Amino acid sequence: MPVYRALAPLCLLALGAGMPARAGGHFDVDDADMLDPGRCQVELWAGSAGSPSTGFQHIGPACRVGAVELQLNVDRSHGADPQALSAGPALKWRWLGAGDDVLRAAAEVGIASDLRRRGGPSRQWLLPLTWQPRPDLQVHANVGADWSSPSGVRTPRRGLAAEWAADERVSVIVERNKAQRAWTTRAGLRLALTPAASVDLSAARARPGGAVFVLGLNCEFGR
Repeated sequence: MPVYRALAPLCLLALGAGMPARAGGHFDVDDADMLDPGRCQVELWAGSAGSPSTGFQHIGPACRVGAVELQLNVDRSHGADPQALSAGPALKWRWLGAGDDVLRAAAEVGIASDLRRRGGPSRQWLLPLTWQPRPDLQVHANVGADWSSPSGVRTPRRGLAAEWAADERVSVIVERNKAQRAWTTRAGLRLALTPAASVDLSAARARPGGAVFVLGLNCEFGR
């Protein structure tokens, strides 16, 4: 996609930056952390579900603006059904804790419009909670809901994840999440390329569904 090539220089800049990368990426269970003031990031990922012919790609640039984090999500999928392309904004606000506080909590809202089909946008709200009992261990819990398009049917969302830093470069993440009536169990690795860029690798099992494999790149940089 052309937009991937347009954003690639930002990731190359991040490879030489000196600020720490933050959690996030393609994992279903989100943390309660935000970018620091004056910082931006780009999350890129691609994956396959069941077979190479069924896949998806994501681009998510975000920046800290005042007390909130603003993000634009662009998602493309292809498979047995016609290709889908959606885009929309999301907002995140941390209302409890800061930095490495033991307990942190945030609120998120987002909408996405299908750019190839008519109908109202899908919507989501989420309450992420992060508990960090020690520097190398974080536990994330999510509760929220999704409203699908075009039906507008509401389905609950909830999840739990553990993130353990084996050392300064390698983290292990495991999670269990339910969204749109499907349970997903995922395990993966986050590999730090530099303090501001990391690569994610994961494998998941969705029920109903099947195996899902994802490769992601997270890049942070200053404005």
